[in-house]
Amino acid sequence: MKLKVTVNGIPYDVEVETDDTPAALPPVYIGGGSGPAGSAAPAASSASGNAVTAPLAGSVLRILVDEGQSVNAGDVVAVLEAMKMETEITAPKAGTVAKILTKVGAAVQGGDALIEIDPA
Repeated sequence: MKLKVTVNGIPYDVEVETDDTPAALPPVYIGGGSGPAGSAAPAASSASGNAVTAPLAGSVLRILVDEGQSVNAGDVVAVLEAMKMETEITAPKAGTVAKILTKVGAAVQGGDALIEIDPA
């Protein structure tokens, strides 16, 4: 393959050899598992439809509700920290906090269940 390259304002014609064999890329795992199927799966995989989930990977900085507490849609129920930024996690619907599924300081992945809310 011939290319034209300019260095310090001087154009050069360069011939480059290419390897047309595709490179084998390693598999990419998204969602928190540490390896292929059969390895430990994150808790979110068994989360119910009533779970409030982490929108991104980070550390649980604060949990602002207690089990049995009533919450309204939009109430802040937890705060995550990721890359020195705080992200407020809100209740998607009104209800009662049935179970807190994590603890302060826990590392979570995007999609992990944090809190379960029973509908009002």
